Amino acid sequence: MLDTQLRLSAPDDFYEALIAAHQGLDNAASHALNARLVLLLANQVGDQDTLRAALLAARQGSSGDKGAAPGRQRAEHAAPAASVHAAG
Repeated sequence: MLDTQLRLSAPDDFYEALIAAHQGLDNAASHALNARLVLLLANQVGDQDTLRAALLAARQGSSGDKGAAPGRQRAEHAAPAASVHAAG
């Protein structure tokens, strides 16, 4: 089961670290970083049902669907991370 309750003790600190990890990267490198991060975190979660639920929730959150799964606001908050590389 997907837990969408905020569990980060310092979410803003993590968000800043995520943004910093993308600094200076071009589009391809930024996308590769995101892919590696997703795979590392998916391995940490490990449960296929939870991962499928997370994929569905993330997909619904990106479509602008008002019926998106809980946690959509947090996913939207993190969305700019991929565009940070454009400044570098």
